[in-house]
Amino acid sequence: MDYIILALVGLVVGAIAKFIVPGKQGGGIIVTAILGMVGSLLGTYGGQQLGIVSTASGTHWIASIVGAVIVVFVYSLLTKKSDGKG
Repeated sequence: MDYIILALVGLVVGAIAKFIVPGKQGGGIIVTAILGMVGSLLGTYGGQQLGIVSTASGTHWIASIVGAVIVVFVYSLLTKKSDGKG
């Protein structure tokens, strides 16, 4: 049951991150969920290590979205196809 919730949260956070990051990122629903899960873990864990995220205060959702935006941005850079210019 926890894995289903993790996947759903990852999908929601990944979709929000893909909406925020400009450009076309590609990938389907599975890629979106994976990017969201990785970003959520990265943002929440990193924020807790810095002492700015607390699960009690609800800041973990913001950290999850910020982490997912970073992951989606890096993913879009890595999967960008060269247009032959430059």
